[in-house]
Amino acid sequence: MTDGETGRVFRLAYVPGVTPAKWVNVWTERMPDVPITLVAVPAAEVVALLRDGGADAGFVRLPVDRDGLSVIPLYVETTVVVVPKDHAVTAADEVALADLTDDEVLHPLDDAIEWAVRPGQPAFTRPPTTATAVELVAAGTGLLLVPQSLARLHHRRDVTYRPVPDAPQSQVALAWPKDATTDLVEDFIGIVRGRTVNSSRGRTPASPAEKPAQRQAQKSAKSGSGRRAVPAGRKRKGNRPR
Repeated sequence: MTDGETGRVFRLAYVPGVTPAKWVNVWTERMPDVPITLVAVPAAEVVALLRDGGADAGFVRLPVDRDGLSVIPLYVETTVVVVPKDHAVTAADEVALADLTDDEVLHPLDDAIEWAVRPGQPAFTRPPTTATAVELVAAGTGLLLVPQSLARLHHRRDVTYRPVPDAPQSQVALAWPKDATTDLVEDFIGIVRGRTVNSSRGRTPASPAEKPAQRQAQKSAKSGSGRRAVPAGRKRKGNRPR
């Protein structure tokens, strides 16, 4: 850490459903002098937050407007259908989109999935949030397709979910402003990408131990000796008597 970073705090934004704990734990171990602050933000607001400098980096759901941002896609989530516990689809381990043709499917305003064609029948309303949509599912007024992490986040005892393998999927990515790729951002990128503490891309790597032969060669070079190494198998000639 440079003197200019003393007292700095790394601000990490994340959208609902993303659990940054594993990366935060690594950061805390490697960067004990730079506290990390988590900023929970709705998916629709995270890009504006990053552009306005409200966070140094953030976990987003693709697609997003990438103008002015650097983005590293990380992982893709399974899409599931959230249904009341007594719904017919709960008899199966997986559900196809075709199985939902006759059902009303809710499409919240913060939908995390990009649909070319929306499945099922249009619901009577567009809920403002996924949380509200889950409440409507529990009331028996429609079904909901979401990334599995959001189904877990909004879990209720009166609803359940099943995977939908042929549905579009949501992808989580790390994003940050292109013109603010600081050393701290680079450090966090390294953690997310799984680089070790000794990685060549890190800023505080422990230099690998030099081999004894390398150290000896460097020592000889510094001493200014002009003697050439004797190839293996050849004997040195003794000094001639004067």
